[in-house]
Amino acid sequence: MTAPDVFTIEILRNYLLVGAALFSLGMLGFLTRRNLIVMFLSVEMMLQGVVLGLIAFGRYHGTWTGQIFTIVILTVAACEASIALALVVVLYQRKSSLDATVWSAVREADAPPIEPVEAEAEPAVAVPGPESYPRLIPAGHEPEHSRQATIERRT
Repeated sequence: MTAPDVFTIEILRNYLLVGAALFSLGMLGFLTRRNLIVMFLSVEMMLQGVVLGLIAFGRYHGTWTGQIFTIVILTVAACEASIALALVVVLYQRKSSLDATVWSAVREADAPPIEPVEAEAEPAVAVPGPESYPRLIPAGHEPEHSRQATIERRT
């Protein structure tokens, strides 16, 4: 019994369709969203679609090449994920926003500017005022600080 008999074309096709669906959903998420975390997760979804294709082809040909290559890819992706999330945290601390259009000033000097797309106005919803929130008892001693120092530290 050869490898194509055990792992038939139909099963390979099903794995490749799921991988293509993962890749397509990831690409759609990356192209339509502006939040850096959602964009990062979309790239990871695209990577998982490619990895599924590698594993399916490796299994179809009866070799371990696809699985070994996948382990290497996922190891590098884990390192990349930690660096990317640390970068997102630093970017959020600087601008207090995860919108990708806020970071257009970090681009190359000769790149054309990106026009921000305005979101549709959300319907007005009655939001409860601050007096309706529960008031918590402070714990410990609050350090002395001025509002101006806090504003300067954020910019």
